[in-house]
Amino acid sequence: MQSRTRQLTTAGALALLAGFQIPVFAAEPAATEAQAPAPAWTATANVALTNAYFFRGMNYTHGRPAVQGGFDVAHSSGFYAGIWASNVDADSFLGKPNSEIDLYGGFTFPIGPVLADIGVLQFVYPQVNTPNTTELYVAGTWEWLNVKYSHAVTDFFGVGGTSGSGYIEGNVNYEVVPTVVVNLHAGHQHVEGNVGGSYSDFRAGLTKNFEGGWQLSAAGVTTTGVNKGFWASTTGYALDKLHYQVMLKRVF
Repeated sequence: MQSRTRQLTTAGALALLAGFQIPVFAAEPAATEAQAPAPAWTATANVALTNAYFFRGMNYTHGRPAVQGGFDVAHSSGFYAGIWASNVDADSFLGKPNSEIDLYGGFTFPIGPVLADIGVLQFVYPQVNTPNTTELYVAGTWEWLNVKYSHAVTDFFGVGGTSGSGYIEGNVNYEVVPTVVVNLHAGHQHVEGNVGGSYSDFRAGLTKNFEGGWQLSAAGVTTTGVNKGFWASTTGYALDKLHYQVMLKRVF
């Protein structure tokens, strides 16, 4: 669950675009040289340190730091797959796990100017099976705008009768000046079969990109409409308040 940007995936988008590159040849003798083909497969890895782990506005480390990391592979056809992991607070989930692993895979393809994305995401909590959740998702990205819908096909993080829960979100990632990106997010979580379990979340921040794959980001995160009777037992952390997240990340 996250801030992680578990949505797809720079590697997948780059691999897809690589498959559609049009070679450009110089008018000088270099034009006779064969251009190296783009690799069919690409792989990226990332590691991050953050003051708190937020997912859909909820804080799953109860305000304590998290170490996170992942690995992605992508093919020029648009196929991609990856794994991501983070520590969590044991009181944030039914069954009291202390770590989360996300497994995901999908396919990206262009529809006119929009990059479409369909896939599946499996949340795994190794210590216990109770909160394990499977979601299917569909998304579209146009330049700096992304819209995504995720649909749970199992019970929602261990709460009985919640299969069919859905999350709709909109994301803006706009480079205002070179290497500085404004990040805006709004989402709504519908919890099937639980009156009062649904809520909305919002996020606004900046990301600064540095040479060598380093990123530094800061954001404010909040939620509205949260039923504390439903969520407090699993998140236990100052709901409906404005919180802050700072993250240092390296992409390899």
